[in-house]
Amino acid sequence: MALLVLGSNLLVRTEKKAYQCSHCDKDFKHKSSLKIHMRNHTGEKPCQCEKSFTRSNSFTQHMRIHTGEKPFQCSQCDKAFNQDSNLIQHMRLHTGDKPYQCSYCDKVFTRNVLLEIHTRIHTGEKPYQCSQCDKAFRQDINLIQHMMIHTGERPFQCSQCDKAFPNKRKLTCHMRIHTGEKPYQCSNCEKAFTDKSTLTQHKKIHTGEKPHQCSQCDKAFTNKRSLTIHMRIHTGEKPYQCIHCDKVFADNSNLTKHIRIHIEEKPYHCSQCGKDFTSEKRLIKHQRVCIQGFIREEAI
Repeated sequence: MALLVLGSNLLVRTEKKAYQCSHCDKDFKHKSSLKIHMRNHTGEKPCQCEKSFTRSNSFTQHMRIHTGEKPFQCSQCDKAFNQDSNLIQHMRLHTGDKPYQCSYCDKVFTRNVLLEIHTRIHTGEKPYQCSQCDKAFRQDINLIQHMMIHTGERPFQCSQCDKAFPNKRKLTCHMRIHTGEKPYQCSNCEKAFTDKSTLTQHKKIHTGEKPHQCSQCDKAFTNKRSLTIHMRIHTGEKPYQCIHCDKVFADNSNLTKHIRIHIEEKPYHCSQCGKDFTSEKRLIKHQRVCIQGFIREEAI
């Protein structure tokens, strides 16, 4: 133990660290700290996946990934977590606590990372750049999904047909074609939709909102995608090429419908007569006639 004199009366007690590293000039108060530090020199990796950690608590948390241990149990539901910080964030779903406030608008969030992602809407920041084209994204997950367009990877396979999708959300929406489920109901009319984004776009029909204005003519659209497709009328761009023939299209959905002619796919089924169709539009047109005929037969 040593004493360091500061001024005339103030004494500060300094303590020598007893455990000296033999490879560098660092020393430690505890033997366990020296042992963890030595892994930087020896390259020792105590975990089976070869990851290494300088702190014992980080190693303990990491090992729970392998063991599946989740010691932090929610008191409100049956969810459990491998870190106390994850439990704290989860509890905000029950309490409604949203401590992270956006400085640009009145939105609030349960986690700081969600606030950071949201803030990029205001700043226009898109830090995740595609290496294959000029597109950039606000979130890394959006870039990962986008890259599948370039790689052609579609890991989510439909169990009812041979279609596959780059992400689970698109597969879930597609499955509703087979089940007929349309869980998103319009509050202004009787229409229902397979996904939330289509409902959001549909609601603009009722409000008359068309925020996406064409810079070449006086047309405006309810969503950005419709504007992008419309702009190709002015530019003449048709980026979607059929792999079976030389036809090209301005819109990917029109290409999809066209390809069904080649592969003879008809996913839209009439429940009245059993006929199948390549597009929902053709099915709806058919059903207007079919249902009327069915009603007349019932009346006879």
